[in-house]
Amino acid sequence: MKKTIVFIHGMFQNSRSWDKWVAYFNERGYNCIAPSWPDHEGDPATLRANPPATLGDLMLEDVISAIEQVVISAGGGEVEVKDKPIVIGHSVGGLLTQIFVNRNLVSVGVPICSVAPNMMMTLDWPFFKNVAAITNPFKGDEPFKQTPESFHEGFCNTLDEAAARRAYDETATHDSRNVLRGCLGSAGQVDLDVPHSPLLFIGAEEDLIVPTELVEKNSKAYTDDISGGSFFREFDNRSHYICGEPGWEEVAAYIHNWLESQQ
Repeated sequence: MKKTIVFIHGMFQNSRSWDKWVAYFNERGYNCIAPSWPDHEGDPATLRANPPATLGDLMLEDVISAIEQVVISAGGGEVEVKDKPIVIGHSVGGLLTQIFVNRNLVSVGVPICSVAPNMMMTLDWPFFKNVAAITNPFKGDEPFKQTPESFHEGFCNTLDEAAARRAYDETATHDSRNVLRGCLGSAGQVDLDVPHSPLLFIGAEEDLIVPTELVEKNSKAYTDDISGGSFFREFDNRSHYICGEPGWEEVAAYIHNWLESQQ
């Protein structure tokens, strides 16, 4: 019997973004769970048209608390069970993956285009531009609303206009600025020096939101190479939308083969 995989989405997405991945890994014998964050459940188009009234108040701590319960339940309902789940997370979901690995809740972690912990930064201009736009303190708790244009420019910049519009229509959500603000604070801290489960970091060459060099920097920041190790793989010609854009199967297949090697 294969392990359970918990898929964790990032900002401006919900569980719908994992539909193809859930089908892919289910077909290969894994038990897959893809929860939505609080205030992210439902059809993305409906969520864009009628954002939940509490969306702007959503904090990173709220997301961590909700998804942590899913991860614990996936492992049998107890923190110390032997059959801990695999966790695959994208963007902020990648940071949550690292947090749950740090809390010893995960057997294997795969952060994809992961937001880095501990205020880890890069000098890349698009990265700073995106962070500044979302965390803008003058916007208070007003949700950040994605448009087809902003989604294409930043999230799925490798796609043509028509494909980017389909990606927006099918998967994009608005989101809370407070989630990314929390990633830059104490809630986004990870102890990089303790023993940990194996980690596979996936970077995307053309990612304008989390540059691949930051993902590699994050992977190399882990100092424990004995208990699990930290590994890095970059995929060419991919954007932050790496889990949904054409060629996602190659990424999923690489991860699947790596997971099989960890059994």
